[in-house]
Amino acid sequence: MYASTVRGLLVRGMLAGLIAGLFAFIVAYVVGEPPVRGSIAVEEATAAKEAAPAAGQHAGHDAGHSGHGAAASSAEEEEELVSRPVQSTVGLATGVLVYGVALGGIASLAFSFALGRVGGFSPRATAALTAAGAFATVYFVPFLKYPASPPAVGNPDTIGQRTTLFFLMILLSVLLGVGAIILGRRLAPRLGNWNATLAAGAGFVVATGLAFLVLPDNTDAVKPEFPAALLWEFRVASVSVQVVMWAVFGIVFGVLAQRLLAHRTDPAGTEAAAPRPAPALG
Repeated sequence: MYASTVRGLLVRGMLAGLIAGLFAFIVAYVVGEPPVRGSIAVEEATAAKEAAPAAGQHAGHDAGHSGHGAAASSAEEEEELVSRPVQSTVGLATGVLVYGVALGGIASLAFSFALGRVGGFSPRATAALTAAGAFATVYFVPFLKYPASPPAVGNPDTIGQRTTLFFLMILLSVLLGVGAIILGRRLAPRLGNWNATLAAGAGFVVATGLAFLVLPDNTDAVKPEFPAALLWEFRVASVSVQVVMWAVFGIVFGVLAQRLLAHRTDPAGTEAAAPRPAPALG
């Protein structure tokens, strides 16, 4: 019974993640693409300015070998494997949808573990709490330390280091979040649910602040000539995509999980027994 319930929640979590990914793609395309295009334009303009002096220095030499120079320029030009329109539509949709399905499946497993263990919440409320916790620990806290940057910001040679630091921050954030939940449960009998929650939350904030101090900062500073408004728009768009992703997931998965668990706990199929699914999953 337990395995079949978890399997059903996993399937519904992936479905909810797919739906959430669809909404997130719409936001990413409408809100996120304009600052990305603006950043690419800034990057291209900067590259053109840097290439202009070098081109002037070799103008005389290239004039004597115009045919050879044109051929070399054409050969050296980097071939674009995937066009920008494809990247901003099919590529973006594929990436966001796969991301949504994967995170939806993982979040459904976290929901299966949390249901009945973090309080007497209904499946719908537990789904909302799971989505909010996932958004905070998997995205928002790491974002505060290593905020997203558009294409024209950052040295391409350091992308591996920056990615490693970002995922390390995600791991620490998730572990600290789990630790805060465990702490809150242990303090609840002595302090009460509300005070225990406040204490656990304060502990999470303090531990996160210490992690911010220990981990190295991003050494790729934003270039002074990069428009501050464009950087702000890009980061707001990044947060907006994640907010929509997790909000839609929490709503859709909450409804699907509520229906599944109500059916499993009540032979009549009513929702009267839905708030008490803990025995089936504990």
